[in-house]
Amino acid sequence: MKWVTLVAEDRVGLLADISYVLGKSNVHIEDLRVDVMGGRAVISIGVKDPRSAMDVLFSNGFSTTITDSIIIKVAGGLEKIKTLLHCERIRLREFSELSHDDNASVFALKVDKPRRACRVLNPFIFGNLPDEAFC
Repeated sequence: MKWVTLVAEDRVGLLADISYVLGKSNVHIEDLRVDVMGGRAVISIGVKDPRSAMDVLFSNGFSTTITDSIIIKVAGGLEKIKTLLHCERIRLREFSELSHDDNASVFALKVDKPRRACRVLNPFIFGNLPDEAFC
C-alpha cells in the first residue's frame, strides 16, 4: 500500500466525491486518514496503485501530493522537526506546508533517509500511522 495525499476546501460530500471517482475508476481505497484544519481537509488515501489514484483525482479536479513524501502534523513551526532530522543526520530535501490552523500545521517532507526519518518523526506522522505505512 502507498499513500496519496490531497488538500481541498472542506465541504459536505467531499469524501463521497473522492470515493465515488476512485471507485468508478476501479481504484480501491485500502485506508483513509482525514484531518480538517483552517477550513481545509487534508486527506491521505492508502491505495495499491498510487499513480492511477493520482491520475484519477487530478482528472477530477483534485491536486495531490507526491506519494514519496512523509506527511506530518506539528504544533508550531518546522524548526523542531528540522532539529530532530539534523541530529539524526537526515537531510531535508524538500518540504511544503499543506494546511494549518491556529494550533498546528501539516507538512509534506522529502528526505534522503525516509525509513530513519519515519522512525524519528513517528509521533508527528499524520494520523499516527505506523512508520511502515510511509516507508
